[in-house]
Amino acid sequence: MSKLTADWKAYLIDLDGTLYHGSRMILGADRLISDLQAAGIPYLFVTNNSSRTPAEVAAHLQKMGIPADEEHVCTSAVAAAQYIAEQYPGSKVAPIGENGLLEALREAGIECDVQHPDVVVQGIDRSFTYEKLTKAARMIASGARYVLTNPDLQLPSQEGLMPGAGTIAAAIKAASGVEPVVIGKPSGILMKFAIDRLGLRNEEVAVIGDNMLTDMSAGVNAGCGTILTLTGVTTEHNLEKYVTSTGIQPDVICRDLDEVHKLVCGEMN
Repeated sequence: MSKLTADWKAYLIDLDGTLYHGSRMILGADRLISDLQAAGIPYLFVTNNSSRTPAEVAAHLQKMGIPADEEHVCTSAVAAAQYIAEQYPGSKVAPIGENGLLEALREAGIECDVQHPDVVVQGIDRSFTYEKLTKAARMIASGARYVLTNPDLQLPSQEGLMPGAGTIAAAIKAASGVEPVVIGKPSGILMKFAIDRLGLRNEEVAVIGDNMLTDMSAGVNAGCGTILTLTGVTTEHNLEKYVTSTGIQPDVICRDLDEVHKLVCGEMN
């Protein structure tokens, strides 16, 4: 083990593309998480997905055979709700999103007002309409703060890629002329939210993920270690392209989760 990896005491683990594809577990994901638990190594699941609550994320993982509980889940929706509560206390919020975002706002004690909000918070919304776009743009142009859960332009699905929260945000930005505060990766806000929960220094934490644009960029921006796994967005075929476009060289590159397991757990079994 290098001095670099020896300094890492905990891990922030991406989900889609790292531990699973849609509803199919990536080989070795169950063993990786089980052995992290067995070794008492701290970790959190950190996801840009704002559509599910932490409990729903945990249930999705469990259904595939990956050990999980909601206490280990950090979502961009929960981080967005905390950010709004801290930065704009007492504000009224107009949400554009799904159950994960709505529940996060409710649990944070934030009042919703879709007519005269102080903040518009937007995540993935698969029922987004022209009417919602018009209302959001008018509210933001009139002075409401604009908070975006995550900037992902595309989402994987069983049928192929679909537009993500970032695609909706592109329309709202164009219509309102206002740039949002971005919570999810590669922003440092979600990373700080997760690292604070671990109670460690940034340099003691490493990010495990498959996406150079979000996971690895977030790790570098936060001053964390970076472990790239070639199991999702980034592959052996496009790795060089992403290194060139991002200007980022991950600390460690693993071909699969078996290599990740050896790195973070050692030869446990």
